[in-house]
Amino acid sequence: MTTAEDRYRLLDKQPFVSTASVTSLAGTIHSLREILRHREMLGLLVRRDLKSRYKDSALGFVWTLIRPLTQLVIYYVVVGKFLQAERGIPEFAVYIFAGLTAYSLFSEVIGSATSSIVGNSGLIKKVYLPREVFPIASVGSALFNFIMQLAILLLATVVTWHVPFDVDLLYAIPGILVLLVYGLAFGLLLSAVNVYLRDIGYLVEVLLLLLLWASPIVYAWRFVRDVLGNGVLLEIYTDNPVTLSVLAFQKAFWTSSDSTPYPGLLLMRLVIAFVVGLVLLVVFQRVFSRLQGNFAQEL
Repeated sequence: MTTAEDRYRLLDKQPFVSTASVTSLAGTIHSLREILRHREMLGLLVRRDLKSRYKDSALGFVWTLIRPLTQLVIYYVVVGKFLQAERGIPEFAVYIFAGLTAYSLFSEVIGSATSSIVGNSGLIKKVYLPREVFPIASVGSALFNFIMQLAILLLATVVTWHVPFDVDLLYAIPGILVLLVYGLAFGLLLSAVNVYLRDIGYLVEVLLLLLLWASPIVYAWRFVRDVLGNGVLLEIYTDNPVTLSVLAFQKAFWTSSDSTPYPGLLLMRLVIAFVVGLVLLVVFQRVFSRLQGNFAQEL
């Protein structure tokens, strides 16, 4: 029978392995390999998030359809009809829902990722996993809801007899990629900082609300251009990654986009934004690696 001294002696012979990631580029590659090794756990976390969200609900995943539809009706009636925002914007329902679909993906990724580490504190304190899997799992569950919302958007184009069947539909691809890379980058950063400063969650809610109205969702980009003029302020507004993605979705799914002006070189702007987002993703992952060493103690 093994005594306590024998167990301590065997433990003392085991090599020391640090669970903290190296904060260099090599550390980022190592973290990526660790995530791939735990991809089954990542899938389990995504499925758990989706099931727990609608646990004990009679309608279950039907709520993923009801919520965006309700949001569309409210914006269309209140903003479009009552506030007359639909003037000068044909097919206003499709226009506004295209923008909301893009914004909702980014908003849900950021909101869920920010609270992902704190929300999984029990698992983090008991089991070693690459901590990055928790913000990434938030991206997976957000993508599921996004697919549901995208299906509603396509259905709306069919109902209004304005189905997008041209090359502009491809604008949706860089739009989605930009939203995902920035959502994951800032999700990693905010999830780590939220462990040490819990006010971050409330701050994110306020910033996302401001971002909703700072994006051309319920109004056209040309209205901003008319107010700001063709200057530096307009360029700063336009090159916001969420603004670019919203414009990409409107150009992809809103068939009346040919009748309204868009910023020049929209596709090139999206490519540049994506490259910058990749750089931010690497930088913020390094920050995450530096901060994750004390997660268990802080939680």
